[in-house]
Amino acid sequence: PAPVKPPDGGWGWIVLFGCFVITGFSYAFPKAVSVYFKELMKDFHVGYSDTAWISSIMLAMLYGTGPVCSIMVNQFGCRPVMLIGGLLASSGMILASFTTNIIELYLTAGVLTGLGMALNFQPSLIMLGTYFDKRRPLANGLAAAGSPVFLSSLSPLGQVLLEKFGWRGGFLIMGGLLLNCCTCGAVMRPLDMGMKRKMEKAQDKYEAKEMLPIGGKSEEGISTTDGTKKAKKAKKKPKKGKKLLDFSIFSNRGFIIYTISKFILVLGLFVPPILLVNYAKDTGVPDTEAAFLLSIIGFIDIFARPACGMVAGLKWVRPHVAYLFSFAMLFNGLTDICSARASNYTGLVIFCVFFGISYGMVGALQFEVLMAIVGSQKFSSAIGLVLLIEAFAVLIGPPSAGRLVDALKNYEVIFYLAGSEVVLSALFLAMATYCCL
Repeated sequence: PAPVKPPDGGWGWIVLFGCFVITGFSYAFPKAVSVYFKELMKDFHVGYSDTAWISSIMLAMLYGTGPVCSIMVNQFGCRPVMLIGGLLASSGMILASFTTNIIELYLTAGVLTGLGMALNFQPSLIMLGTYFDKRRPLANGLAAAGSPVFLSSLSPLGQVLLEKFGWRGGFLIMGGLLLNCCTCGAVMRPLDMGMKRKMEKAQDKYEAKEMLPIGGKSEEGISTTDGTKKAKKAKKKPKKGKKLLDFSIFSNRGFIIYTISKFILVLGLFVPPILLVNYAKDTGVPDTEAAFLLSIIGFIDIFARPACGMVAGLKWVRPHVAYLFSFAMLFNGLTDICSARASNYTGLVIFCVFFGISYGMVGALQFEVLMAIVGSQKFSSAIGLVLLIEAFAVLIGPPSAGRLVDALKNYEVIFYLAGSEVVLSALFLAMATYCCL
């Protein structure tokens, strides 16, 4: 059947709000958990790289289970998958509060919570793509703003919970907060069903009026509409099996270029925000002020994402959105490189401001570019496969950076390394798009 035309509004705004909350939890949660790392290091007698694995496993589950999510969404639909995801994410954090060693923490907070957030994140983006078309860049920008809004609130909240209830109490309360994902899943009403029912009702009424002669019996009208309904049902029966995962997108050159550039990008993108709090604490910044640095990034990011979404939606920008995305990545990478020598609180604040702007631009454009390349029909399979490939980069990036910190006791090298990876991804995307597409 032909896809239903996106309404670009209406119930779509509720779906957008649900996507905003889910995106907030999915991206902000792994970073906000870094507030608890110092206490976890004391309790479990482990190093930076060991605690960094918690955030990495969460992000790796978010990315690595992409194809599984795509298959589940294609098989069962977005809403049931999201409800199960909300329950898994919550139970993971609640179980994590009772753990006795770091391995158990990896399995609960890392694997279970990460899987739960993955089952929420991907379907919410798919639903957003079905509800919006003309306003899609703006909708993507607004949904992406959930990440900084939640980061700026979850990070200080985590610090408060840590001081009042310890890390175990903090994890327990965070687990309760994640149950809100179930509410967001409940509002993801499938677009096809509601629209098709309205169209069928209207068609039946029209057919009844057309077939009834003037002064004819109403029974004839009823029998004809019943007949047409039965005929429609008979026509609908011979259905082909759904493709659980569409690998034909690998024949799309644009998709290949996008995937390679995103892999290189993710190697360095998440390293600075994950290590920032510990870096600030090591340079003598008090704990609350160090946690506030993530809030600065979040606050700037809140405005950067919708603004970038609006710019991407302009008539003369939208056809060239890949170049805007590569500029955003270049800006982010250069920010990391230029701020590598920041050794005092003022320098770190300036870095956070510029990082927030560039990070927001990248966040607002990443899925818009993918939707523009593959289209809404193949988006569920495309995002699953992209996230799986990115998972390997997420698993390599932050833990290797943490191990370098343990070995060198120097954050400058890590910022140079992360920045150069992001710059490389920007240059590759721009040059490959210009030469090959």
